[in-house]
Formats: sequence, C-alpha cells, structure tokens
Amino acid sequence: MTLAIDLTQPLSYAFFQRGLIVALIAGALCGLIGVFVVLRNMSYIGHGLSHAVFGGAAVAAVVGFSFFVGAGLWGLASGLLIGWVARKRIIGADAAIGVITTGSFAFGLALQARFGQASRNIEAVLFGNVLGVFTSDIWAVVGVSVIALLAVVLLYRRLLFATFDPEVAGVSGVSVTWMETVLMVLLSATILVTVRVVGVLLISALLVLPAVCARMLTNSFRKMLWVAPILGACFGGVGMYLSWFVDVPSGAVIILVGTAAFTVIYAAVGLGRRRQLASLSFH
Repeated sequence: MTLAIDLTQPLSYAFFQRGLIVALIAGALCGLIGVFVVLRNMSYIGHGLSHAVFGGAAVAAVVGFSFFVGAGLWGLASGLLIGWVARKRIIGADAAIGVITTGSFAFGLALQARFGQASRNIEAVLFGNVLGVFTSDIWAVVGVSVIALLAVVLLYRRLLFATFDPEVAGVSGVSVTWMETVLMVLLSATILVTVRVVGVLLISALLVLPAVCARMLTNSFRKMLWVAPILGACFGGVGMYLSWFVDVPSGAVIILVGTAAFTVIYAAVGLGRRRQLASLSFH
C-alpha cells in the first residue's frame, strides 16, 4: 500500500502533471520531426539549433521579454541564416552551423555571466526543469504538434521526394528549398517548445533517439512516422516520471531512458536483422 502511494505521489502535484503532459507530447513531436532529421542527416543541425535557441532565451531572460518570442525568433533566424549561408556554397553547411550556433550559444553564456539575475532561468533552459513548465507550455507544444502533423500529412509526398532524392525532386517541380525551409521552421519550433523539459544541451538527443530506434525496428518510412512518435512519448513520459524519484533533471533522465531503449533494441535486433533493414521502403 505504501509503495502504491509513493508511486502516485508526483501525480498529486499540478506542476508535475503539467510537466508529464508536456513530456509525453514533446516526445511524440520530437519523434515525428526526428524521422526527417535522421533520414536527411540533419542531426548536427538539430544540435546546433538547440544551442542557437539558448542565445535568444538568454536575451529574453535579461530584458524580461517573452521566452517563446525571444528564443523563437532567434532560433528561426539562426535556422534560416544557416540555410542561406549553406546554399551560397562559400562554406559547407557544417561550418555554417558551427559558426552561427556556437556564436549564439557563447553570446548566451556571456549574458548569463554578466547578468546574474537571469542565471536561474537560463540554467532551466540549459538542463530542463519540471518546475518551469506552465500551462502556456502545454498549449505551445500542442499547437506546434498539430501544425507539424498537418504539415507532414499535407506535404507528405513532397517531403518524401525532397528527403530521398532532392535533385530529381527539383527537376520534377518540387521546391526543395521550400521543403527545407518548412522542415527548418518545424525543427526550430519543436526545439523551442520542448527545451523547458529536456533542456538545450540534450534536446538534439530526443530528436534522434526515437527515430533511430524506429529505424532499427522497421524499414518502412510510413511506419517510422508513427513508431517514432510513440517511442518518443514513451521516453518522455517514463523519463519524466523517473526523474521525480531519482531527483535528477528531467532532461537527463529522459535521454537516459531513450539511450537504454536504443541499447536494448540494438542488441535484440541483431546484425542479420540490421542488414535486412538497411534499405528503406517508402510504404
């Protein structure tokens, strides 16, 4: 009886309920967007954008501005700037990501050091904090999830074409640049609404883990689009719940749960099965 009471204790707190809801939805959202991130080899971009968002969050904290507006505009501008610099082909995309995002992250750290009154809010953005989740965060992550789902459904064929054969897609009349912009906006928005729970330093892992695990379980692109969100929701929910009992930031536990799942799936699938899954089907 005592065990049951202990296990249900966190659910009696409104702030934890909010955090759990956001973790579940955010995990599913990261799983959905993560499919495109992994298959388009954009993992480094996801990692970089999360650091870029930190610069905007730091500015918002210092001037007392809205977190979503400050970090969102900053992250979106960084993402579009990365795409613009990369398309110019003067430097590679990886170099553009490294310069722009690390510069933004360094700017955020400088603000944290200079303005101590903002350090607590900034640290919550860095590592994730269930106490920092508000009702507005729930609505934000729900809104972005709905938009992302609609975008994937309505633009499915064009996103699929641009993901796997961008050169032929361009010749066939699909605007690859426009599809890349859509994905960049969705990726920036996803990072923005999930950093409260997972934190800037770990959000890129939540984008990658569900999709990678789904990829090891199926070679169907269509199936990946629903397996990855389910796995992401499981990682988020289980990780958030466990974080209460181990007294560790929610982001770290969520990623540890995802890493453990990846290890188990990788070992269980086996080398032979992994070779069978090497080729991806679009059905």
